[in-house]
Amino acid sequence: MKQEESYTESREESEEKSFFFDSYAFFEIIRENRNYLHYLSAGIITTKLNLFELYHGFLKEKNEELAKILLEEYYPFAIDFDKEVIQKAAQLKLRLNRRDLSMADCIGYELANQLGIKFLTGDKEFENLDNVEFVK
Repeated sequence: MKQEESYTESREESEEKSFFFDSYAFFEIIRENRNYLHYLSAGIITTKLNLFELYHGFLKEKNEELAKILLEEYYPFAIDFDKEVIQKAAQLKLRLNRRDLSMADCIGYELANQLGIKFLTGDKEFENLDNVEFVK
């Protein structure tokens, strides 16, 4: 299969379903990484923890105005998580302790698993894990 056909099929598939957007995915979309832009037509699911990372990232870049705009734009897509997600995320972080996994990413990954949706990221620490839509 040609790369272009694969990209088209991936794009059509993303338009039909939801993904868990981790902070990495948000940053790539905002920076207009063309490999991420078609995911804007997919359903967005995230947590407040990921929005914190996004907001904090733009504060570090001295762009508080954009941070505020993005928080308002993406806040409606933030959902809560339960005890089971907390437990599984902590177990994941412990099991993969040699990888540099953030708490927010572990929670997001386990929440995506619980919801039956893919975890969208380009974070190399997640590249070979199940249920990951890995995009650079």
